[in-house]
Amino acid sequence: MEINLSTRDLRAFLAVATSLSFSKAAKEMHLSQSALSTLVVRLEATMGSRLFDRTTRAVALTAAGAVLASHAGQLLSELERTVIAVHDVAAVRRGQVALAAMPSLAARIVPRLFRAFGARYPDVRLSLVDTLSEPAFELVREGRVDFALTAANPAYTDLDYAPLTTDSFVLLAARAHPLGRARGPVRFTDTLSSPHISMSRHTSVRQYVEAAALQNGFAFHPAYEVDHLATIGAMVVEELGVAALPAMAADVIGSVGIARRPLVEPAIRRSIGLVTRRDSALSPAAEAMLAMLREQLGEAAGLRPN
Repeated sequence: MEINLSTRDLRAFLAVATSLSFSKAAKEMHLSQSALSTLVVRLEATMGSRLFDRTTRAVALTAAGAVLASHAGQLLSELERTVIAVHDVAAVRRGQVALAAMPSLAARIVPRLFRAFGARYPDVRLSLVDTLSEPAFELVREGRVDFALTAANPAYTDLDYAPLTTDSFVLLAARAHPLGRARGPVRFTDTLSSPHISMSRHTSVRQYVEAAALQNGFAFHPAYEVDHLATIGAMVVEELGVAALPAMAADVIGSVGIARRPLVEPAIRRSIGLVTRRDSALSPAAEAMLAMLREQLGEAAGLRPN
């Protein structure tokens, strides 16, 4: 059965049920008595039952009317709470935002973003999945996060990717290493004669380094492959090799015992962007977070917002 009720219908009914007077209820509702009677008749038709026994002297609730009276107030209160909740979400007073980010972004960009966002919108729940580029795309595709901050991946043609910034690669070497003692930028091709410590094949970092080597006629064969930035840093300090990493990833490792040099010839730059589902709009809270992110990217040292 389709039920077509309005808050006006319920308020009119409650006004009559409380006062047991159509004239008093009409005055309370700022309606004429005939207009109020029409609302009640329509409500009775919707309910399929008389709600009031009416005589020239008195108005009384029927059994059906008494049942509706016991629930109408609760229905109105629940509807009001629902409307307030919707307005709160639209005004970013409530809601939630879930995002995925590559480890370097999760460590460098997201904590500051969450702190600023939480201060401005304290009742919005935030969650973060720090993961590699490909899983981040999958999380967006599955609807488990609102958006992802990650490197571009042309394989995911069903998702939207919007560039936000670029991240240039640098070389990390132990301070005692010949490349660590070099002054100024280091040519990428000059690093390939040294053992490299690289992230594993399924990472965007590895793919960019391999592409740069191939473009210059070299095959990239690292001496070590690892999954964690901290491991790369520790191995570089022990002079087991050098590492070509995006600047944001290098920031996570730190600088104790490590020299950092810009890479040139070629300069390797990685696009960092926003991944969203093509078939759904971001929530107001997610839109607010994205606006704040764009502001912070422009302020972050070493990043160049698009």
